[in-house]
Amino acid sequence: MSSKYRSLLITLPHKVGSLKSNLDIFSKYKINLTKIESKPSKLSTRTFDFHVDIEENVNKEHLEKAIKEILDQSLAENIKFLGSDKRPWFPRKISHIDYFTRQTLEAGGELQSDHPGFHDKEYRDRRKMIAEIAMNYKHGEPIPKIKYSNSENATWRVVYEKLTSLYPKYACSQYNYLFPLFEQNCGFRPHNIPQLQDVNDFLVEVTGFRYRPVAGLLTARDFLNGLAFRVFHSTQYIRHHSAPFYTPEPDVVHELLGHSIMLADPDFADFSQQIGLASLGASNEDIDRLVRLYWYCLEFGLVNEKGEKKAYGAGLLSSAGELQFSCTGKDPDGKFSAPEYKPFVAEEAAERPYPITHYQPLYYVVSSLEQCKELIKSYTLNSLEKPFTVKYNPYTNTVDILDTEEKIIALTNNIQSNLDMVKNALGHLRNNVEFDNDEHHHTWDNI
Repeated sequence: MSSKYRSLLITLPHKVGSLKSNLDIFSKYKINLTKIESKPSKLSTRTFDFHVDIEENVNKEHLEKAIKEILDQSLAENIKFLGSDKRPWFPRKISHIDYFTRQTLEAGGELQSDHPGFHDKEYRDRRKMIAEIAMNYKHGEPIPKIKYSNSENATWRVVYEKLTSLYPKYACSQYNYLFPLFEQNCGFRPHNIPQLQDVNDFLVEVTGFRYRPVAGLLTARDFLNGLAFRVFHSTQYIRHHSAPFYTPEPDVVHELLGHSIMLADPDFADFSQQIGLASLGASNEDIDRLVRLYWYCLEFGLVNEKGEKKAYGAGLLSSAGELQFSCTGKDPDGKFSAPEYKPFVAEEAAERPYPITHYQPLYYVVSSLEQCKELIKSYTLNSLEKPFTVKYNPYTNTVDILDTEEKIIALTNNIQSNLDMVKNALGHLRNNVEFDNDEHHHTWDNI
């Protein structure tokens, strides 16, 4: 797969060896550079700009991998195409996700010293083994099943039974409606941890979301990019048995009891993808804003139901303590003062920092998940600085950039076709209603 002749503008830190580090990666992917010119950056005295020409028949996928690796390793401040394509690299099709799932911030047995399992070699080895399974996974393959140990299933049972006792009172109505479907279709029960493949199969049928195993924490950009393709990256390991109600990072309890249920709700699935699509090609500053939106909605969001606060965020739905705290405003242990509640305003939430080591001091409340979807949609379309618009193609699992008149006309024709279909369906519906009314009148006339 080759691409046309192109040039890159690479912004590098002004330090010894920075150019060589980049050239080594281009060489690794057999990308031939035909010209390199340097000049001081117009934006900073701490960086240099390199104008690089690439040979005409460069392999496009190799080029994308090289750019991704350079940026992942922070070897360049920025890379952008010059000429006809000035956009930063981002995945254009679902299989491109394979490029970055190995680049986790933390994985397997690499635990911090304050992790409950840090001194447990058996636990660390187990985590490493499960992480390696995820590292070798590729898009389109069946998700490998994990044979969980008795200890792991026991940890799941403790958390599962506690949380499921709280959901009827504190979880949102959509969650309580969907949960029995996961019991019926995905093996959600107290005594064994569900398999990601079973969850994946069900989600694909109801909202088109997929689960994909990952070895550990991805960068914020990579995780959000996955959502653009309706892919949710999920760990498969479980928290340490010594602290069943605490985990410093996402584990299978959080991924399944917190996230998977709500991803079966159409509105929740839609605004999850909206945030993902907005992340494609976004600046680092806008990625930070989208992460804050994700945090305040998809992780710690509350919805008002008949005057009561109910949880729809995964961070709340997978934490027994904060689930009760967020909905009641009271901490039974007395460690935290009552939180503040505010109506959700996307522009405000996107700029507000958040704590990650204790309960949230503020929760945003929406009137409905549909309202949340509309507010996020408006924000991502109107408040982010991106010089192009993307559209997800669900038939091919690809992202189209609407950058030509032909593409926009095709989109317009598609919209018109859908409107014609709606008009036709309304006509049939109206005729059926009139027919039913006629039948009703005839019945009474004969009495």
